[in-house]
Amino acid sequence: MQVHILGSGAGGGFPQWNCNCKNCRRLRKGKIRAKERTQSSIAVSSNGIDWVLFNASPDIRTQLQSFPAMQPGRAVRDTAICAVVLIDAQIDHTTGLVMLREKGSPLDIYCTDMVYQDLTTGYPLLKLLEYYCGVNWHPIPLDDGKSFRIEKADGLRFTAVPLKSEAPPYSPHRHNPHKGDNIGVRVEDTKTGKNLFYAPGLGEVEPHVRPYMGEADCLLVDGTVWTDDELAHEGISDKLASEMGHLRQSGEGGMISILETLDKPRKILIHINNTNPILDEDSQERALLTSKGIEVAHDGMELQL
Repeated sequence: MQVHILGSGAGGGFPQWNCNCKNCRRLRKGKIRAKERTQSSIAVSSNGIDWVLFNASPDIRTQLQSFPAMQPGRAVRDTAICAVVLIDAQIDHTTGLVMLREKGSPLDIYCTDMVYQDLTTGYPLLKLLEYYCGVNWHPIPLDDGKSFRIEKADGLRFTAVPLKSEAPPYSPHRHNPHKGDNIGVRVEDTKTGKNLFYAPGLGEVEPHVRPYMGEADCLLVDGTVWTDDELAHEGISDKLASEMGHLRQSGEGGMISILETLDKPRKILIHINNTNPILDEDSQERALLTSKGIEVAHDGMELQL
């Protein structure tokens, strides 16, 4: 199984277009050793030809152009995207679908009932696409341990894991969380038995989630913030990361302490917010991650499982 990191940043990317936080300001001035990042998305394939796109970020055009495998050139108009899996209905994970409207056939979109409802009501993106390429919606099952297949993604098996989160601001049930608002996904290569667990929005490691993390060969998990009140430190917002469905990395009960208990997987943080000090490759926070064997995803990163 091949995994390509199309985008590793949180909403807004890095640097964010209107942000003058410490990290964004220094990156623009060339005073920080750090990489620019587009918004979170990955692509997965078992054969290197047909790719499943996880989330469609607003940066999708740049991301696809930087990854030649996505443009195989078998016809005048062509794409290697065989399906799109949406882990939630957030703007930074779905807006890129508009850029895929020129596909000559309906988009095969896999998402939960809750995500489908949000994308046909409060944010009726899927209805809009019906005027262009059209959409084939495939409901993602949420029964414990029940897997699903994607027709053109031979050799891969997918299992959705419901995660504790809050629906987007435009959702009809914004402050009334439902199962399926946000999921993690285990992707298994049926030939090798290797598996990836992808969860860029992980607010809490509930008991049913931990086995998926512990049994993974590779983890791509929420690396949004270092501290829960990180946005307040930069004078951006008083809202806590936990209120937005993200688990801090530092402190007791933080992502680092959880990852330290897992022996099997390769551990990689993704969905990094522009305020997070781990973006600075010379920071103490980054050094701490390295000492604990925890990696930080970057755009263009390639994984082979």
